[in-house]
Amino acid sequence: MANEPMPVIDAQHKFVDFLKKQGKSTSTILGYGKDINQMVEFALKLNLKNIGEIEEEHLKKFLVDLKSKNYTAKSVSRKINSLKTFYRFLETSHFISKNSAGKLEYPKYENKPPRVLVPLEYRALRDAARDDMRIYAIIELFLQTGLRISEVANLRLVDIHEDSISIRSLEGRGEREIPLNKPAHIALQNYLNIRPKDLASDYVFITKNGKPLLIRNIRNSIDRYFRVAGIKEAKVNDLRHTWIAHHLQNGTSLLLVNKIAGHKRLSTTERYLELIKNQKEEKTKLEEL
Repeated sequence: MANEPMPVIDAQHKFVDFLKKQGKSTSTILGYGKDINQMVEFALKLNLKNIGEIEEEHLKKFLVDLKSKNYTAKSVSRKINSLKTFYRFLETSHFISKNSAGKLEYPKYENKPPRVLVPLEYRALRDAARDDMRIYAIIELFLQTGLRISEVANLRLVDIHEDSISIRSLEGRGEREIPLNKPAHIALQNYLNIRPKDLASDYVFITKNGKPLLIRNIRNSIDRYFRVAGIKEAKVNDLRHTWIAHHLQNGTSLLLVNKIAGHKRLSTTERYLELIKNQKEEKTKLEEL
């Protein structure tokens, strides 16, 4: 098959199909797809219509073009990773005879530690969103349970219990049960009281038309409240980071935080220990934020 010319767009589609069959997360597939699509568009502008025509020099020109458009070193590094994964797939599938991305070098950049909000910041965020019961409930879930944004977006009504939340198996992650404390329960109940009852959707967080609130909708809404609250350089994931760091700071067992956060490796949870000081005596109970 490597001797048969393959259009770059076909190669892209085969790669995306491969990722789906591998059970990769939706965000991973979208990320890889966007990165490869950028390269495909660049190649077509150079009149390179078949994947076998793209040489290492063309990929380097693509990376230079990204830098000229003010992409950060971290973003360029991620795109190089996508290219290398893409070309490894093409090579092992015998769609190409030469791996043009094999020798691409990653740019150096500083990997910043997770951003952790201080109490003044997350309290200001709460105040900013207090009149928006839907987003307030989402913010409270992040701060009180450490859920991922994809997990919040996929919550169903049957997943909500009096003192816990059932997290479904999602994107390669197993099921788990999350404790639901009083502030999170109250915020959720206040939202559910105003949530339209005559809609068929079983998703917890929905639009006025009853459609599931998408990840980008959640992210955009919370970003807006970050701005209203005057919180700079913060992202939605930082609320989860804050939950993890807060509980480790206050002595919650590392194993318990790891289990509730849904980290596959203990080392992922351990890296947050570098962010905290004066860790208190170990406990096995979660506290409210």
